Amino acid sequence: MSGLVVDTEKCVGCRRCERVCGNDGIEVVNRKAHVLDGCISCGMCVDACPVGALSIEKDGAAEVDLSAYHDIWVFCQMDGEGAVLPVAFELLGKGRELADARGCRLVAVLGEGSGTDASASQEVGASEAGVPDAAEPDIVSALLAAGADEVIRTRDERLAHPDSEVFADWLVALAHERKPEVILYGATNFGRELAPRVAVLLQTGLTADCTILEMDAEHGLLLQTRPAFGGNLMATIECPSHRPQMATVRPGIFQAPEPRSVDAAMAAGAVADMPLDADVHPRTRVIEAEAADTAGSITDADVLVVVGRGIGSKKALGPVRQLVDLLAERLGCTVALGCTRPIVEAGWLEYSHQVGQTGVSVAPKLLVSLGASGAIQHLAGIGGAECVVAVNEDEGAPIFGVAQYKVVADCREVVDQLIAQLSA
Repeated sequence: MSGLVVDTEKCVGCRRCERVCGNDGIEVVNRKAHVLDGCISCGMCVDACPVGALSIEKDGAAEVDLSAYHDIWVFCQMDGEGAVLPVAFELLGKGRELADARGCRLVAVLGEGSGTDASASQEVGASEAGVPDAAEPDIVSALLAAGADEVIRTRDERLAHPDSEVFADWLVALAHERKPEVILYGATNFGRELAPRVAVLLQTGLTADCTILEMDAEHGLLLQTRPAFGGNLMATIECPSHRPQMATVRPGIFQAPEPRSVDAAMAAGAVADMPLDADVHPRTRVIEAEAADTAGSITDADVLVVVGRGIGSKKALGPVRQLVDLLAERLGCTVALGCTRPIVEAGWLEYSHQVGQTGVSVAPKLLVSLGASGAIQHLAGIGGAECVVAVNEDEGAPIFGVAQYKVVADCREVVDQLIAQLSA
């Protein structure tokens, strides 16, 4: 049995374990510590115990031959129109860096429907749903141009819809056969559903919402950094004893690479078509799909104006919206309005505008920050911005640490001056 273990012979009932536990995971009764259901085996009480009465025991795991694992995989999610999501190209760009540092290959993993009628194929079974032989070079070429050395592709109508059970069975079977060292996923809604399921089935670790990925080339360890403890510090996580190492990354964290040239012969020779096991059957059937309204998404904007508590009141949003409209008119590009978490919590803007660790990650060409102090949770979401212009009254605001242009002033006055200049 794994978990926290109490040596009652050593325990003296000092209650230090109770005081350091933040999860109601241990209590002292009759001068002896007892483990409660809230225990998450974090080890804080073990470190605090002065007499060594507490320890964390783990179930014995089978020995893993780490040398048998190689290559870095990127799961390339597709949208309802059959296009690969932009986050996959962002991960391929980063994966190329990691693969070069490790001296291994970068593999794009692509699962797509066969192109036949979805409802019909689910009724007759995958074996009867004809999979076309003709190659689709556009998607493959795009993945190779983004840095992939190989594309593992499975065409099967059971993969036509984002069913996490089916996709997990597919990925797990591929991983057992090919033994990748690393698998990266985009932290989309589906990616966040799929990756944990794969991790459980493969009995390996998973780090969610990473903002930094680095490779320890000597030991083959993926160094996965993400905000922790409510965003108050950055934690670097390793998975030393299990494979594959897995992480999810939010869209907009990394830049998509400049495409390299790929000829037809290279594209044709770099595709490995793999079948989906006949025993895999979806437990749900999609009757109808209705596209969500994503118009005006702040993640697609070329320029983003982000407001924080420094704007003072909800009334100040009026001039800011006017500034957004003027920028769009003068620059001739898409300009959107974003905000920090306190603005959403105050009810001034909807959640779809929130930028940061608990909102969305953005990567605009220009980001104008108005009255945002730059908490670490917010900074985690703007790391992909090419240029940041920050306006804040506090010259020591953390936002200035990531800004290329810094203005120490009342952001409301700056907005009025910008409106006057753009209107002239």
